[in-house]
Amino acid sequence: MMNNWEDTLANLRSAAGAFAESNPAVVTAYRGLNDALGKGTALDAKTRELIALAVAVTTRCDGCISSHAAAAQKAGATIEEVSEALGTAVALNAGAAYVYSVRAIEAFGQFKR
Repeated sequence: MMNNWEDTLANLRSAAGAFAESNPAVVTAYRGLNDALGKGTALDAKTRELIALAVAVTTRCDGCISSHAAAAQKAGATIEEVSEALGTAVALNAGAAYVYSVRAIEAFGQFKR
């Protein structure tokens, strides 16, 4: 096992209290944003969590991975659905690396001696 994700999520939730105490306005706003997402009607909770998990992978956020993996499990996602969503994240990261490689080549070319 690479990580104990249940511990990661528990530690995140435990440690978040200090941030909430020292900057309650930001934490309240953040929670409000997440609450607003749950009130949407176009996507069901499982789909939102699959998207969130894929985005968590692309942003390399362990806390997000643990949180959204747990939420996807709770929402009834299957391992096949999670794997397919993560496959999209892999493809997107490869695509982003390609696009930024093109940008880097363009930048390099603009600095001709």
